Amino acid sequence: MTFWTAIVLIVAISTIAGVMTERYKAMGKIAKNTDKTRIEENDAEEQREIAELRERIKVLERIATDGNSLDAMETKRISAEIEALRDKQAD
Repeated sequence: MTFWTAIVLIVAISTIAGVMTERYKAMGKIAKNTDKTRIEENDAEEQREIAELRERIKVLERIATDGNSLDAMETKRISAEIEALRDKQAD
């Protein structure tokens, strides 16, 4: 093998190795960008789900507190008295 053949082989091997290295780096960048997009989509979905859960909690709190307030108890008592009077009139 001559000196110039060895030089050509070394340059060829270095070039091929460099191209393959850049290719794998590019593939990794594509995977990272895909992961970022997926993470952003998951974050948006999680934020939407959290907003929905907060709204449900507000409704449940309103149901729990409205049924136990003084006005609600008074309304139930008056309704019960009216129903009792209706039952007496029916007899």
